[in-house]
Amino acid sequence: MSYVAPLKDMLFDIRYLADIESIAKLPGFEDAGFDTAQAVLEEAAKFNEGVLSPLNREGDKNPTSWDGGVVTATPGFKEAFEQFTQGGWQGLQHPVDFGGQGLPKTIGAACGEMQNSANMSFALCPLLTDGAIEALLTAGSDELKASYLEKLVSGKWTGTMNLTEPQAGSDLAAVRTRAEPLADGSFRIFGTKIFITWGEHDMAENIVHLVLARISGAPEGTKGISLFVVPKFLVNPDGSLGARNDVQCVSIEHKLGIKASPTAVLQFGDKAGAVGYLVGQENRGLEYMFIMMNAARYGVGVQGIAIAQRAYQQAVEFARERVQSRPVDGSVMAGAPIIHHPDVRRMLMTMRAYTEGCRAMATVAAAAFDAAHHHPDAPTRKQNQTFYEFLVPLVKGYSTEMSLEVTSLAVQVHGGMGYIEETGCAQYYRDAKILTIYEGTTAIQANDLVGRKTARDGGQTAMALAAQIAATEALLTKSGTSDALAVASRLRAAREAFLQVVDFVAGNTKASPNAVFSGSVPYLMLAGNLMAGWQLARSLLIAQDQIAKGEDVAFMQAKIITTRFYADHMLTRAGGLRDAIVDGAACVTALPLEAF
Repeated sequence: MSYVAPLKDMLFDIRYLADIESIAKLPGFEDAGFDTAQAVLEEAAKFNEGVLSPLNREGDKNPTSWDGGVVTATPGFKEAFEQFTQGGWQGLQHPVDFGGQGLPKTIGAACGEMQNSANMSFALCPLLTDGAIEALLTAGSDELKASYLEKLVSGKWTGTMNLTEPQAGSDLAAVRTRAEPLADGSFRIFGTKIFITWGEHDMAENIVHLVLARISGAPEGTKGISLFVVPKFLVNPDGSLGARNDVQCVSIEHKLGIKASPTAVLQFGDKAGAVGYLVGQENRGLEYMFIMMNAARYGVGVQGIAIAQRAYQQAVEFARERVQSRPVDGSVMAGAPIIHHPDVRRMLMTMRAYTEGCRAMATVAAAAFDAAHHHPDAPTRKQNQTFYEFLVPLVKGYSTEMSLEVTSLAVQVHGGMGYIEETGCAQYYRDAKILTIYEGTTAIQANDLVGRKTARDGGQTAMALAAQIAATEALLTKSGTSDALAVASRLRAAREAFLQVVDFVAGNTKASPNAVFSGSVPYLMLAGNLMAGWQLARSLLIAQDQIAKGEDVAFMQAKIITTRFYADHMLTRAGGLRDAIVDGAACVTALPLEAF
């Protein structure tokens, strides 16, 4: 099935929810108004629909291969990557000082969604490069920036994140890769890293590994970890490539999904040691790596939205074509396309509402990121940064868990044909599963939401967001339409459930950590559900206003119906989550360990 970018919905969110014209007033974004956003997204759609999407199925059937340390991408990927770099897509939201286009994240995120809908395995390569660029921009020396950033921003070189080791999964305190200092200021790196996405391939002439390691004599635990640039090929003073570094791909993993994306096991220092260069200060590596991780976590959340969109499109197409049974209302006397059946409509509406809600939430988060980095007023920057940081675990956690439900529903809409690989629907289900795992599992996102984003400030940020939601409820009530009043009622109930959970978390994290953290993932799901529903509620108000002006009435009516469905079918889950978190904590850990 071919992919069609949902440009109307993306541009609606960018124009009205993110308020792109306000972003265009920020220093550095003066040329990034709605017209620019529309032009960029339309070009992105052409590339992703025409070049990347046709390769998606091929990547699943003919994955990237490994032979004696050499990794060869799926046929067609290398040529597509060349077109990707020539189009300037890697540098879309990176600084013009290093050859980028300097566009807002608000625009870049929408382009990223298209890439991932078209071909998630392919899109992972530029996603990881984006993270490497962010880390070097933040903590790299002038020398490192001069040597690496322009080539990374252009896409001529790609980047990776190297955290995980065989004995250290999510526990980075257990990292053993070591760094031995040399007289010239460089280091020799020794160790093994696993689960390295696009850690070796033939699509770019160099790969820049960002590697966590311990310098000899460093403190134990996370405090003693430093970050290093370790290139596949050393870089000469004139910028040309030199000798091959002592880093080898000893194997790639065989996976459930994203099969065209090579997940490498990398050996650093099998012989003399891999040459590495310290990023920033010693023993602050985890701090710098979190810059990459936060960029990647947001990006993975967008992947969840992207794969949900692709699955939804295929399910709708199948439901329109598949003839099966007579409709229960007798509207068609003979067999009819299954889209006439109420339960199929329910599944399709669930998929649509989830996807649009999460897209709206992610777009608003991107706008906050842009304001946090470019607004001239310091308090406004801080306020937007706090908002963005609160939303990151929700965008990552809720959107990816959502994608599992949506891709599963896509298989269900297809019936038995969904379980058969030939339809291609199963690929989306398999590809989606990794999203809840890599760049921090859903539980890790939930721990972040509980510890750093709620308990640390006593729930102040969460309560401030709830106050903004209450203001939207007031506008819905003032609107007075039946849909607006119904959504206001659902939103209010969900907000009140959210506030009760925030009180529980803020008040019990220190005294009863097991009770709080046993409900951390349900709390994340409640918060994500509410934030996505809030943005859809804002969308309903905008849509009503546009209908009154006679603007794109069919699209705006569909937005209202989708919002009403979300309110009635998703926001209503908040009360049950509240009960499970606040009232159901004790039974989570009540069963003795030996009883399992």
